[in-house]
Amino acid sequence: MTTRLTRFAGATLALGLTVAGLAACGDDSSGGGSSTSSGSGSGGAKKIALLLPENKTARYEAFDRPMFEAAVKAACADCEVVYSNAEQDAAKQQQQAEAAITQGVNVLVLDAVDGKSAATIVQNAKSQGVPVIAYDRFVAGSDYYVSFDNQKVGQLQGTGLVDAMKAAGKTSGDIVMINGSPTDANAADFKKGAHSVLDSSGYTVKAEYDTPDWSPDKAQSWMEGQVGSVKGNLVGVYAANDGTAGGAIAALKGGGVNPLPPVTGQDAELAAIQRIIAGDQALTIYKAIKPQAEDAAKNAIALANKQKPSSSADKEGVPATLLDPVVVTQKNIKDTIIADGFYKASDICTAEYAAACTKLGIS
Repeated sequence: MTTRLTRFAGATLALGLTVAGLAACGDDSSGGGSSTSSGSGSGGAKKIALLLPENKTARYEAFDRPMFEAAVKAACADCEVVYSNAEQDAAKQQQQAEAAITQGVNVLVLDAVDGKSAATIVQNAKSQGVPVIAYDRFVAGSDYYVSFDNQKVGQLQGTGLVDAMKAAGKTSGDIVMINGSPTDANAADFKKGAHSVLDSSGYTVKAEYDTPDWSPDKAQSWMEGQVGSVKGNLVGVYAANDGTAGGAIAALKGGGVNPLPPVTGQDAELAAIQRIIAGDQALTIYKAIKPQAEDAAKNAIALANKQKPSSSADKEGVPATLLDPVVVTQKNIKDTIIADGFYKASDICTAEYAAACTKLGIS
């Protein structure tokens, strides 16, 4: 784990140095209809559109957006970020992309609501000379892709769930799988990775659900409908992210399941970390967003200046950077998210969780 965290720290530093070394871009101009972050200067300003998919998942507004904007500002004081959030509406995102192009952006950084339909956004942008970075979620035909190894995320979730079930003394029994949105290409990778572990684990996948829009409410509703039939032999729940995990746990508690079986998650949301400390959730996947946002900013500026993006991998012919995800459990909260400054102990250990934090040596 120390090796992985060192890689993260090194990657963050290297990306920060690379970003800081890029030339500043020019004068600020406003982009109507979207919030912007800009600097001052002279010359033709570069405009970078940041199109995020939704705000139900806490990470986008709390981390991705501010970290990306800060990285752009640090590297290019005169660049402007034209920001939009599609609120899980693919048609709205397409309109936002078209509006950004009309405003004269030099590059799109696109976290797609729907990876398949977003190919139209990419084609339209490139036909008008605007390159596209696929951010977090892959879109075919993009000029660059930065994300995490998403099948590995699923494999880590599956392995973590198996380990947690065995630690609970359950060597067989039923699992339910609450997957991500069927329109998110990453969700398919998470699911594939998890199945590669769970299908040969000796446990039985009793029921499975692809959660529309990654909605915690829909995950909870589906889980509520399953409790009666699986309650007797349920030993684990694969939840693709922390929002769906929260919905599943609420349904299990409401259905009188006690003790709770191990439940997975992803994104290291604050509420999930608190559930892990309390023992309600077994694990989450921490994806260090800062190096991802900094990498996207660095390569957005490069593409805006008609330079090639720097990459270390390839995804379906698209130059890519794939970062390493990390499993977070009670045992390594201090050494991962707290050590990285993702959250402070004081953020996590509110009054409700103070005793559990003390027991785990988190203060």
